[in-house]
Amino acid sequence: MSQQPFVKYASVILDLSVDKVLDYGLDAAQSAIAKRGMRVEVPVKGYLRSGYIYSIQETSAYPRIQPISRLLSETEIVTPDLFELALWMAKYYCASLRETLQIMLPAVIRKETKHKQQLFVMRAKTRDEIRDKCEELRNKATAQAAVLDVMLQVKKGILLSELLEATQGSRSPVDSLIKQGYLQMDIVRVDRSPLINEDYFQTKPKKLNSEQAEALAKISLSIENNTFQTHLIHGVTGSGKTEIYLQAIDKALKLEKTAIMLVPEISLTAQTIERFRSRFEGKIAILHHRLSHGERFDEWHKIRRGEAQIVVGARSAIFSPVENLGLIIVDEEHENSYKQNEHSPCYHARDVAVVRGKLTNSTVILGSATPSLESYYNANNGKYHLSTLQNRADAAFIPKFTIVNMKTEFEKAKGYTNFSDLLLKGIKTRQEKGEQTILFLNRRGYHTTLLCQGCNEAVRCPHCDLALTFHIGENVLSCHLCGYTLTPPPKECPKCRSSNTMKYRGVGTELVERSLKAVLDGIRTIRVDADTTRHKGSHQRLLRDFGSGKADVLIGTQMIAKGLHFPEVTLVGVLNGDTSLNIPDFRASETAFQLITQVAGRAGRGQIQGEVIVQTCLPENTTIGLAAAQDYLKFYEEEIEVRKLFNYPPFSSLAKLTFSGPDKKIVYETANHFRNELLKHISEEFELHAIIPAGHAKIKDQFRFQLLIRGPSISPVSKALALLKTNFLLPKTIHLLIDINPSSTFF
Repeated sequence: MSQQPFVKYASVILDLSVDKVLDYGLDAAQSAIAKRGMRVEVPVKGYLRSGYIYSIQETSAYPRIQPISRLLSETEIVTPDLFELALWMAKYYCASLRETLQIMLPAVIRKETKHKQQLFVMRAKTRDEIRDKCEELRNKATAQAAVLDVMLQVKKGILLSELLEATQGSRSPVDSLIKQGYLQMDIVRVDRSPLINEDYFQTKPKKLNSEQAEALAKISLSIENNTFQTHLIHGVTGSGKTEIYLQAIDKALKLEKTAIMLVPEISLTAQTIERFRSRFEGKIAILHHRLSHGERFDEWHKIRRGEAQIVVGARSAIFSPVENLGLIIVDEEHENSYKQNEHSPCYHARDVAVVRGKLTNSTVILGSATPSLESYYNANNGKYHLSTLQNRADAAFIPKFTIVNMKTEFEKAKGYTNFSDLLLKGIKTRQEKGEQTILFLNRRGYHTTLLCQGCNEAVRCPHCDLALTFHIGENVLSCHLCGYTLTPPPKECPKCRSSNTMKYRGVGTELVERSLKAVLDGIRTIRVDADTTRHKGSHQRLLRDFGSGKADVLIGTQMIAKGLHFPEVTLVGVLNGDTSLNIPDFRASETAFQLITQVAGRAGRGQIQGEVIVQTCLPENTTIGLAAAQDYLKFYEEEIEVRKLFNYPPFSSLAKLTFSGPDKKIVYETANHFRNELLKHISEEFELHAIIPAGHAKIKDQFRFQLLIRGPSISPVSKALALLKTNFLLPKTIHLLIDINPSSTFF
């Protein structure tokens, strides 16, 4: 069949599960404006589907070409530097380009969504004329008079919806006044920015101390020179890293560059946003998972149009379509929430930030009080520029640390207790002085387990390999992996059918809150965990209440561990300082050290020295001792030697392959077969571990097995996996997730 005479041809990546590019024809009008990264609509098997232009060429090798139906965007929706980044990510993380583009573009942008429009009512005559008309109508047309009363109070105009709400009336009197020529109405685009109704005060740059000034000078130089450099700021909690970020952003803006500021999702609080907004009025866009689809749509387009020069957001904000990028900041760069580990590509936002910086000749800042071992290793080897801040800003004191042996406390209490005598005394003292306390426990719920004392079996989720957690407020047992609930909790054991043997075990934030109120009269508490922050805005509201002194004690999980600045907090209690040390993972010590240090950093951020009390059953543990001493360098020196001895990152690269499916036997056999095939395509310098069940061996009725690959670099592994993904036919029921540089080798 003869080929249609198209002007040019476009290779298109489809938004479907078809991981190869297809060619389509462009007519003269389309080829004049078509670019790589534009969104298009094309015919596929009789249906119209959307996709992105991958490349444009003069000819096509295919004998029969269909035309592109229409161009869905006026310009490229994936900017040139983002397309280059997508190509790198797809190759490095062993993912398809389709999957990579899907995570780069929010779902609401990939759909044909329109800007929200509303009717805006304005005065068509002078205030005096409107006032006269209002008096004339006062007794004979009260509804119209009520409308004019409102219109006299507004500056330029008012949204029709707000006008009707203010008058508690219908649209009819408004239409009548428009006909009479007293009012006029236009269609306007409504900005659904999450910042619109937030109050804030304008702030000015603070005077930097010598350490801060030195760090900023190095950063400013690389911004001015348009050279790609990565700077690691290692600063103790409260050392003023944020002020360096703010002044570095200011430097970039003065050079007409844009900036992206990444913060962990749990740190993206009203406090953080307010700091940036109060310094850079009207120039900020916010991106995080709690935005509505409409808010996300408006913020993304504001960035694309160049109306926002600064983007503040969580992990996915690294894909913001900013032009003339000059600065990327990754705050708390050690945070695990920067790692995507649930679906492909399993990228790390910190590493992607460094690559995007390289592609755009931007300056990259990584900041942390407890840098990841990989980042600090890179800084020691000269790959990154290191700046160290050893003193707290504003002359605040480093908190005093105490480690409490809970085994001794259990003996004194003749049984289990949540609080040591020292911690209770500390909380009471702060309450009496009008100071505040933060209690950290990384487990939500009331009890963590309902156990049968007859057969020693916990009540487990039928869909997951996990014991159910008891939540007293709803009187329900809940699975924290799939959301399964069981209510009311069983009176007899589901396994052995014994009655009167069911006992609750384990402590969660709910129980801590109730216990504290039982022990200390009149104590006011606020609890912040996944249960109390389900609704939009609840996280910010609870923290605002605590900040305004409406509670003596803030009790919470990881959500309260970082990014918070409460000057009245002078005591921090870590209730289970050793929990994460029990996980069989090479990062367990690093995670425990980081968490304790970060939580401790919430204490004594005002003029009074803070105190940190860590409760543990492992008081002699080196990691806990070094966290208590706030000695990151000693911890790094010891931990890096362990990593070197066992050849773990940064001395090797890791890939974790997770196979999942409904039939345990088939999943295991498939994983083993895949491993055997992989051995044929990879050199002997790579170690392929045995197939083992994942830490959570079953989630949502899917059995999970994993294969760990360790070797000198990722590139040969990615090539071998890309080849096998094409040639190895997985059973339809089996899903394979490839995780390059996993944050955990256990879960």
